[in-house]
Parts: sequence; structure tokens; C-alpha cells
Amino acid sequence: MSTYHENLKNQETLRLRELQKELPSFLGEFFRGIAQTTSTKTRLGYAYDLRIFFRYLYEEHRTLGGIASSKLVVENLNEILSEDIDCFMEYLSYYIRPDYEHPENSAELHNDEKGKSRKLAAIRSMFKFFYKKKKIHANPATIVDTPKIHNKQIIRLDVNEMADFLDAVESGEKLTNHQKAFHERAKKRDLAITTLLLGTGMRVSECVGINIKDIDFKNNAIKVVRKGGSMVFLYFSEEVQEALEDYLVERQNAITKEENEDALFLSSQGKRIDVRTVQKLVKKYAFGVTVKKISPHKLRSTFGTNLYQETGDIYLVADALGHADVNTTKKHYAEIEDQKRRKAASYIKLRKD
Repeated sequence: MSTYHENLKNQETLRLRELQKELPSFLGEFFRGIAQTTSTKTRLGYAYDLRIFFRYLYEEHRTLGGIASSKLVVENLNEILSEDIDCFMEYLSYYIRPDYEHPENSAELHNDEKGKSRKLAAIRSMFKFFYKKKKIHANPATIVDTPKIHNKQIIRLDVNEMADFLDAVESGEKLTNHQKAFHERAKKRDLAITTLLLGTGMRVSECVGINIKDIDFKNNAIKVVRKGGSMVFLYFSEEVQEALEDYLVERQNAITKEENEDALFLSSQGKRIDVRTVQKLVKKYAFGVTVKKISPHKLRSTFGTNLYQETGDIYLVADALGHADVNTTKKHYAEIEDQKRRKAASYIKLRKD
């Protein structure tokens, strides 16, 4: 694993430890117990979601309300019924995240079905663990229904929008005057990033983790670390190759921080570029090209859609996108399948004119 990914994992570990200080102490056993079967990132996500759950119990629960998380013991989980978890699911539709020190910074939050399902998964995992350990006498989370997730229409760039988007990155014509002032020194980097995302479908987190040595121009391949830590090679076209080579000429003269000298993509401060910066630059260039809300993930969807329309091979798309389960891919591209089936019906004539 690269130094970047090791540092990222270490940061996640430290953040997880900090979050556990805000949670009941008995959850330390839970996080240690699932460490062998889950990634640090997954456990960190559970910690965030369980923090919301225990905050809700403090505010709303009939018997645990007003009891600080630090005072709770594992036996208190026996006081939580399936109805309480159902109420929590409803609460997630709209709630306030309090900032007790600075009330003006309190935030209004909303969760869609996907967000609710993720939080329910954390609660289920917690109850399952302690029930299996016989620390509690029931597991009420098992009878709480998972929110039905409605498939959303895939937001992506069509062929003309994709060309206009890359033109906008290269020319900077649609930028504000303030943005144009920084465009000239960043355009080769930005074009390399956006071309790479559109040309390979990689995740933005994979993109920012790339080192210069990860690129193999002999085979037009690039090594990325997938979710879960596995390393794979993604192959790219000549268009991507040209954008990368053009940027690398400029990259050779960049002044970098010592710990970031191997990073492929750099920020204006000479540090490895981060996910947030890539999200902002994609949004910046998309504005004025399309009314669609375009993010790095939407560029990934554009790649997946183009690949599926060209090949019709859902397994190839799943593999290229790094989906562990092909059913995830099928779910995302169900709309295209339906369009193909509708089109197929028009080919059948029962009575010729």
C-alpha cells in the first residue's frame, strides 16, 4: 500500500478514536470486535451514524432521554425497542444537528432513503454484535424494515455536453474573470484530471491517490487502490494518454512538499490534491455547459453509461467501475435496459402494412 493510503488509513483510525470518546464506552468492544471483518472507513462511518443515533436517544427516548452517552452501559440497549428505531428513521427525515457552544452554527439536516438505510445498517451491526455476545436479550433492529430505495435517473453528460465540458476545461471561456486569473496555470492539470475521470470511470478518491510511478504508458494503464484496499490496473485511451503526458511535462517543474513529491496531481500549494478540490473544479467547469448538477461521480456515471451503450456487457461495466456485486451495476443501469426492451418491441410486426 502506498504512503498516501497508509496516511489516509492512519487519519481515519485517529478520527475513529476521537469519535469513540463521544459514544458509550461499551462501543469500544464493538469496534474492536468487527475490526477483522470491516475496513477502517466502514467503522468510521458506523461511528458517525451511531453518534447521531445516541444523540437522538438523549433527546427523545422515553427512558434514556437526558442520560449522557458516557453514562450508558450495554444493558441499556435492552430498553430500545423496534418502535424506537422506527421513530429514529422518521426523525432522520428532518433534524437539527446542535452546536451547543455556538448555537448559530447548528444545522438543519435531511436524510433520503439511502442515508437512512446506511444508519440502520450501523444500528443493526451494533445490536447483532452484542446479541451474539449475549450481552443483550433481544435484537429489535432485525424487525425494522429497510427504507425502500427508489432508483434515481442516472445524471450524466451526453456526447455533446462531454465535448463542451472538456472544451470549457481547456479554454476557460465560461469561467468568471476571477476564475480565469488562475486558469492558465491549472488548466493542464484540470484537463488531465477530468479526462482521466471520464476516460476510466475511476472514483475521485482513487484519482487523488495516484502517484506518478503508478502510470504505465507502455500499456496505457494506471494503478489505483480500490475500496477495500485491493490494487487494480485501469486502462486508458490515447486521448487520456495525451492529456496525462502534457500535464506531466508541467508537473516535472512543480515545487512540492517533501511528503507529496510522488503525488501525480498537486494543489496550488504543492500538496497532493484532495477530493474536495476535484469536486469543486468539476462543478466550476460544468457550470455554463449544462444545467445538470455535475460532480466527479457523475463523470463516473458518464463513463459507465458510454461503456454499457457501446458494449452491452453489464459484467464488463461492473468490473471497470469496481462494483463488487454486478447487481449494483444492474440497478444503476436499469433505465437503459428498459429503453432497450422498449426499442426491441418496435422491431416486431404482427401484421405487415
